[in-house]
This record gives sequence, structure tokens and C-alpha cells, in this order.
Amino acid sequence: MRFVLIGCGRIATLHVAGYKDRDDAVLWGVYDKKRSAAEAFAKEHSIPKVYDTYEEVLEDKEVTGVEILVPHYLHCEMTVQACRAKKHVSVQKPMAMNLDECDKMIAAAKENGVKLKVYENFVHYPPYQKAKQLLESGEIGEIRGIRYKMNNGGLNSQNTPAAKVRAKMAGVRLTDDLCPTGWEVDTLSWTWRLNETLSGGGPIVFDDGYHKFSMFIDLFGDVEKVSAWIDETSLIGNLCQDSPAVIMWKYKGKKLYGTWDITCSEDMYINGKYYTCDERMEITGSRGIIWVTRCTAEMLGGVAPLVMYRDGKLTEFWDMPHDWQDSFINSTHDFIDSIKADRDPVLTGERGREVLKFALAAMESSARQSEVFLDSYEDKPAPEKKGLLGVLLRKNGR
Repeated sequence: MRFVLIGCGRIATLHVAGYKDRDDAVLWGVYDKKRSAAEAFAKEHSIPKVYDTYEEVLEDKEVTGVEILVPHYLHCEMTVQACRAKKHVSVQKPMAMNLDECDKMIAAAKENGVKLKVYENFVHYPPYQKAKQLLESGEIGEIRGIRYKMNNGGLNSQNTPAAKVRAKMAGVRLTDDLCPTGWEVDTLSWTWRLNETLSGGGPIVFDDGYHKFSMFIDLFGDVEKVSAWIDETSLIGNLCQDSPAVIMWKYKGKKLYGTWDITCSEDMYINGKYYTCDERMEITGSRGIIWVTRCTAEMLGGVAPLVMYRDGKLTEFWDMPHDWQDSFINSTHDFIDSIKADRDPVLTGERGREVLKFALAAMESSARQSEVFLDSYEDKPAPEKKGLLGVLLRKNGR
């Protein structure tokens, strides 16, 4: 089977690894609207073919499927095009801008008999998968609640431009004694995420948050209602990120609640190879507690990636891969195997729609300052696309 990456941005690097140990699938080609970027990416990763247009990819009868790694506002249109060309589709999260777009994508996949996978890697992270196994085997008894902590660190982070300059402006000392942390992200890769007419929502709760909402649903099923407080913090002038925030939810048909706490610490140093974002999950049962101590970064690097407390004893689990890239490898394998075995991927279009509704309902709850029941959530039209200047003028009330 031959696959093509559509978009050669920062995250594309981690999509390559899932093909390296397969004898039934190959990363056959790449396409990026910036030809030089596609050529450089193909050369770096020994990918045979570079396409000139997206249409050329879809016309190639040798192509089995595409992985769409482009800004969110393009997901629906490009997915529908690929489905109509009889190509299987893996589309990066968040699935779409609204539920109507999700419905169009799902319908196109069904009408053309192809697989539609929403590419979300956190549910494929080995420590998370092990935690889910322990929960399903009843290791900590009946589940009583879930708590998730997310903390972004900014000190010496290469995720955004001029980390050291920003630290010095904030009066932080000793930054020269700390190595740069995180990977470098091109400015264009994060500026469009601050434009909600292109991204669909904020870079944390809506964009990165899709990972978390996916896990919360994957663990314990459908959500009944959500309450959220989503504040904003200026990054550049009127361009803001959606933090700090606290999101609470209740699962449908059970007395089970969850909380997700989001904090950004611009003066905190967080060690990590990828994004300098630390995540920790705590699941409490009637008999014990399970902690997943990391995912993207490694604030608790000396602690086991999975820890269980039960009967007065702590058990540490080290016997599993726990690099963030491992979750990408597993997610890519899920896409390949779903085609090969003619089965559903873990995150189908239908389930991806439910995850998106959870995220949209959380944002609606914060805007309305009241709880929102997911079954009664009313879909909103996708916003009119505006450039960054247009967004800034709108926020200024012009």
C-alpha cells in the first residue's frame, strides 16, 4: 500500500516513523504547496516522490491513501476530495471546524467505500494504553473520577520564536545555564493557530485539546454535559491563547465526573524533545489510583511513565515504550491495519465528530457561562475566513 503525506510542517516528521518497520505499506510521496519544503522533506526522509499539486496526488492510481496535515479550515474540503478519488483518508485533529463539516466528511467516506480516520495519537500512547488495560481488568476497582493536568512551560522553549529574548524581557535570570528545550517550530506553524477563522478555536482547548477530549471519551464513553471556564492570555498584542482554563464534565448515565486544568507558566523550564507541555493524568477508583505521569514532555522524567497505588503499595511500570513518537507510530499502524483488515480505525469519523462536539460544547459553555448538554448543543456555521490583520481589527472592534 502506498501513502502520501499532504503537508510537510513540523508534525509531519513524526508521521514518517510509522512506515519504517512495515513491509506492507510505504510512504510513497509528499505534497506541500511550498515545493521546496516538500523536496527538502522527501530528501531528508528518503521518500521517492514529490507531487506538484493535490490533484496530481488524487489522480495517481497507485496511491492507496493520504494523510492530511494542513490547517484545520482545509480538512473538510480536502478530505471530501480524497474520498471522491477513492483514497483512504487519515486527517489530522481537530477533525473539522464544525459538526456540519464532520457530516460531509463522514458521508463522503461512506459513499465512496473508503476509510476515514481522525489522526489522534494520545489514545495510542503506550502508557495510556496500559492504563486502560489495568482499568478494564478492574485493578483499581470501580472508577470514581478522572483528573488531568496540563502545564505549558516557556523558559528557553524553542516552540515559539525568541525564547531567550522573551525570558530576559520578563526579567528571568540564568537562562544561559539551561539548554534550549523542545523542538523548533516555524513561525507560520503557530501564527495561523492564533487565527480562529482558520483554526476553529484556540490553540490549547480546541487544537491541542482534541487529544485530551479524545482520551476522556475513549476511557469512559459518552459525555452528558460540560462546564468550562476558558480565559485568555496575550501572546502578541491582541493575539491570545486560550488559557488558563478549567473544564469539568459528567459522563452519560453514571455518577462519574472529570476535570481538566490548563496552566501556562512562561517562566518555567520543562524538559522535552517535542512541545514543552507537560501532561499528567490521575484516575481514581474504589480501590486504588493510576497515574500516567507524562506524554509530550518529561517534567517527571525520573518517575515511571505509569504508576499504580493499590492496597497501600505503589507499583511502577517501566516495561513499555514511552517516547511521544511511539504514539504516532501506533496511530499510523492503526490507519494501515484498518485498511488491510477492513476494520474501523480507533477514531472513526463518527467518533471524531463526538470528540469535536465535546470541544465545541466546552467553548460554548465558557462563552455562555453555563453548563452545556452535548445532546442539545446547536452547531454553529464555520467562521468567515480572515487574514491575521482582519482578525486583529475585529478584536479591536473595527
